[in-house]
Formats: sequence, C-alpha cells, structure tokens
Amino acid sequence: MPQARPTPRPFPATARAGDRVDAERRRGRGATINPGGRYEAEERIAEDDGWGSLGELPPFQTEIAYEKARSIITRNTSPDISFDRSINPYRGCEHGCVYCFARPTHAYLGLSPGLDFESRLTVKPDAAALLEKELSAPSYQPRTIAIGTNTDAYQPIERKLKVMRAILEVLSAFNHPVGIVTKSALVQRDIDILAPMAEKGLVKVALSVTTLDPKTARGMEPRAASPAKRLETIRRLAEAGIPVSVLVAPIIPAINEHEIERILDAAKAAGAEGAGYVLLRLPLEVRDIVQEWLLTHHPDKLRHVMSLIRSTRGGKDYDSQWGQRMVGSGPYAWMIGRRFEMAAERIGFNAARRRLRTDLFVKPQKEKAQLSLF
Repeated sequence: MPQARPTPRPFPATARAGDRVDAERRRGRGATINPGGRYEAEERIAEDDGWGSLGELPPFQTEIAYEKARSIITRNTSPDISFDRSINPYRGCEHGCVYCFARPTHAYLGLSPGLDFESRLTVKPDAAALLEKELSAPSYQPRTIAIGTNTDAYQPIERKLKVMRAILEVLSAFNHPVGIVTKSALVQRDIDILAPMAEKGLVKVALSVTTLDPKTARGMEPRAASPAKRLETIRRLAEAGIPVSVLVAPIIPAINEHEIERILDAAKAAGAEGAGYVLLRLPLEVRDIVQEWLLTHHPDKLRHVMSLIRSTRGGKDYDSQWGQRMVGSGPYAWMIGRRFEMAAERIGFNAARRRLRTDLFVKPQKEKAQLSLF
C-alpha cells in the first residue's frame, strides 16, 4: 500500500538563530536562512557549542540532480489563472528571488525552501522527448502551454543544459502555442525559434520586472538579469516581432510599489504591448524567508511592510483564496490595483488581449512511419 504523506509540522513565526546562514556562506544568494522542510521527520539546527566543532562550513554551491520524470505536462483547474497546463523543466531556481512563491515546493523533495531551493536544483533531461510523446497521443487537444509559471526555465543552468530550447523545438514542430514568463535575458538566445512561431500566432513572452533599481534587484533577485538587461530583452523580442508584455511582480508594499508607473513607462518605451501585476504572496515558509530578508536588508521597514501586507490579506500573512491570492483585498490592495490600471490605460496597455492559435496544431509524421495508401 502507498505510504501516506507525513503531516507537515508547524513552523515558527520567526526564524531560529540556527536557521540563519553566515553572509560569506550565502554570498550571491537571495535567502538568508535555510530552515528544514515541513515534511522532514527530523530537525537539524547548526549551533556553535563554543568549541569550534562546526569548523569552517563551505559556501553554498549549485548542485544539479537529474529526475526521471514519467510525464512533463502539468494540469490545473485553478479558476483564477488563464492556463490549464504548464511545463516545469526545473525544480528550484538559481535566480534566488527571495519572494518566490514556488519555494515551498522544495519541501516535497526533503529539501529546504530557503537556500536549498536556489542551490540544490533538479532537471528533467527527457522533457522534450516526454513532450513529443504526450503531444502525439491520439486524444491530445491543444491549448496554450505556460512555461515559467513556477520556476524560471531560463535560469542560469539552462545556458548549458538547453532543456528549454529542446522543448521549444518540439512545440515549434507541432505548431503548438506557448506562453513564456521569465526574468532572464537568456530568452534572446531562442529568438530564432520564437520569431517564426510568433509569425504564426503561436507564442507570447512576459518579462518580470520587479524594480528599476539595480541595487534593490541585486538584493532581491541576486542571479537574475539586471533591470536594464530585462528592458533590453523586451526591446529585442519586440523588434523580432515576438509579442511581449511586462509583469510588475511581485509588488511589495513600501519596497517597490512606488515604481509601478515608472516600470510600466519603461517597458512601454522598450516595446511591450501589455502588462500585469501580482501582489506579494507569502505562503508557508516564504513568510519567514521574506521576513528574514527584510530584517537583513531593510530592518527599519520590517514592521511597516508586514503590517501593510496583512492589511491586504484580511489581517493574515497570506490568504490563498482563489481570486484574492494574486491581488489581495482591502483598501490598500484596491489602491495598488487602481494605480496599476490607471497607469496601464494611460499608456495604452491591455487594450486588447492577444489569443494564441490552436488551429495550426499538427502531429509531424515520423520518418519511419508506414506510408499512406492514398
């Protein structure tokens, strides 16, 4: 009989001292803590006993594990998102965005949603072959596949592994529509695939731009492309005829909310044709990770930021209710939403929604397939 998943243990309201990691060990990383996953049977806390028993701990290095997946397309029925299927070729993300709402998924692997999430990565090397098999199934019906909605498919290890590029080659061969979300300039590498797909109405790309301040970006998203590089990427994609939009995501009260209008103006000037936003989400362990990051980088704003967040989540740190989790509720959330809508309307964003085509979908004939009689 299959074993039941262990009951998740409660985690503390604030991180323990033993969860915090020395600045030298985490240099170039986003999270400042590495708490145990909520499904682990044991808790281990690094504690100096005064005798130097811990020794010199090594810095966090990126480690890659390979996963033998059985399928690659993930389905969902969430009513508040615009797609029902997605592909995630990687687990974990080296970009190290401190606010990433996908961090808690690392607990399913027995790893920490903290520094483990951005340094102990898993790749699905057979993703393209699995995709080709699933798209070739007689019962398959095409609809837009979303990529980059959980972890970024263009994170740094993609430069060498090229799993995302192989996926795009399959989608292009099948004339299958795809929507991509990224904060990496590496997407420019695949313009040679994306531009022909765009001519057929099969692709759109969204660049996440959280801030225009390189110092703030360096602290929040240490291994993602700089704000200037992301705007350049928007320009390059637009010039190649690829529909591109900007995501102001996430909006963090008292940290980057004052930049909403500036980000939209800069993206429009670069060639973006649409925009969206997401209010900061703090599910499960993300709450502690963000609070510890604020304590490290913005100690004077910690209480204020958390107070504003709770005012948008019904007095809680997070509300997972559909329809509320992305935008929040209450007067403060309403104000952010109206600011965004007014700025987007002023510069001509979102006048019409671009729909990708599914009528061009075709299953390529294999070279060794039996010849038709007619």
